[in-house]
Amino acid sequence: MTGVGPISIAGLVNVRTRHPEAIAEAAARRARRSLLGDRGRLMIVAADHPARGSLAVGDHALAMANRLDLLERLCLALSRPGVDGVLATADILEDLLLLGALEGKVVMGSMNRGGLAGASFELDDRFTGHRAEDLARLGFDAGKLLLRIDYQDPGSLTTLHSTARAIDEMAAHRLPVFVEPFICHRADGRLLSDLSAEAVTRSIAIASGLAGTSAYTWLKVPVTADPDDMARVMETSTLPAVLLGGEPGGDQEGTYEKWRKALRLPTVQGLVAGRSLLYPADGDVAGAVDTAVGLL
Repeated sequence: MTGVGPISIAGLVNVRTRHPEAIAEAAARRARRSLLGDRGRLMIVAADHPARGSLAVGDHALAMANRLDLLERLCLALSRPGVDGVLATADILEDLLLLGALEGKVVMGSMNRGGLAGASFELDDRFTGHRAEDLARLGFDAGKLLLRIDYQDPGSLTTLHSTARAIDEMAAHRLPVFVEPFICHRADGRLLSDLSAEAVTRSIAIASGLAGTSAYTWLKVPVTADPDDMARVMETSTLPAVLLGGEPGGDQEGTYEKWRKALRLPTVQGLVAGRSLLYPADGDVAGAVDTAVGLL
């Protein structure tokens, strides 16, 4: 049960092959809604990981590689009451458009996917996804960008500069942009995100001050390593924020409790979660999504 009926990969390929203009036509007639809606809270399902080559869920290295399976999970999640929309790259959003799964939903385009997972240039997060003009042309509702900063990597300055200009471009179109900031460092060749209260606080301060205006800037922030620190961390900015779902783990109930506490804070307006909802340990996508919606 996906909420849109059986999905035919052959059907999607046929449209893409013979009628590529159908994507723009579906975007033009899509029923739109306000960002927060009547409830005033935001529940977004994220699926922009594959475009960075990040396909793993737990021990399954290629869990997100099966597009039919991913689309079925996304359509099921989007069909659940209280789910406001989806964050994804162009290819996935266009599949969902053709399936009719984005009617009345918030559609958020992923803007920079150049920092491929595990690559030597992972921190060179170039804007290889949606541009502000693409989101405006398609009538999408917001954009999201990833801002990872390594104090030991001079290239982070380039990332900061390109991020600021992307925020400016989104503001020029009056489109909200969700900035996901991290302080990072490398250890044994791997890029690690620092989730300490001090690091998350610093990342929020940096992200909040980028660009010529913050009028359309939202923050997308992780829950700190010690969730009791979140109240102090979120005092760093008056920008509206959503929580980042993070990696799925074995302690799902513990994760929900962390989200529940952080969602009470005044600047926190909702939740954006991906693999933890689409690939829960027990396999119950609907149950995981419904639980997350209930936290709001």
